[in-house]
Amino acid sequence: MKTLENQTLLYDEDCPLCSLYTTGFVKSGMLDQNGRKSYCQLSEEEQNFVDLKRAPNEIALINNQTKTVTYGIDSLIKVVGFSFPLIEKIATLKPIHFILKKMYSFVSYNRKVIIPGNVVEENKLQCTPDFNYKYRFLFIGFALTVTSTILFGYANLIPGLPKTSISREIMIALGQIVFQSLFLFQFDRQTIMNYAGNLMTVSLMGSLILSPVLLLSKFTPLSEFIILGWFGVTVLIMFLEHRRRIKILKLPVYLSYTWILYRIIALFFILN
Repeated sequence: MKTLENQTLLYDEDCPLCSLYTTGFVKSGMLDQNGRKSYCQLSEEEQNFVDLKRAPNEIALINNQTKTVTYGIDSLIKVVGFSFPLIEKIATLKPIHFILKKMYSFVSYNRKVIIPGNVVEENKLQCTPDFNYKYRFLFIGFALTVTSTILFGYANLIPGLPKTSISREIMIALGQIVFQSLFLFQFDRQTIMNYAGNLMTVSLMGSLILSPVLLLSKFTPLSEFIILGWFGVTVLIMFLEHRRRIKILKLPVYLSYTWILYRIIALFFILN
């Protein structure tokens, strides 16, 4: 593994995802031991040549010798490509680079709702991405599609429930967002959208937990106990994760209970 030396990635220390993959670069040897640094620890000299508005949205890679900066997907391509030149050649092809750039933006602008972390308010600099409605709606749509598809399959496994459809599962998921938003009318639009993103992440997480049992059911009949038991465990995990995120967002605790209330109301209408 070739090491890219004298280069420093500026990462968001309040983003567990950012901390994870930049640590991976250092431990794997792609970057040297000084190859990562918290954005919040930028020196005054570095602040003179780093774009402080762009860096929170696109991870910055500083060349410590030339004092130049690479941003976003190009930073990651440069780090990985130094060890794997073939990957760099493929990633810099125009169609591939365009797709990678869009995928990077999709994750970067939504990273605070994918894996939220506690913000340390006393930091001089905050590495918080700009709020982007386009990428937030795209994330919600993506999570909605995956969740509805998996729940469609799993709901049809549960005995006693009427046969469902994709459209019904989509309506239930959309209804959850609308229902919960009714309890946030006193907050601004951005806060509501941040919550909606977290809400759909929880739903996405729950659907992914259900997917192994759904996949297993394609190959062998499963008992009612396993199907219902796994569903119950998943709901509990989702509830605890929802409550954890509510605390991070500093939103009213009752949102976790209205989340349960909506599910009960939806079940009532399904059964009737």
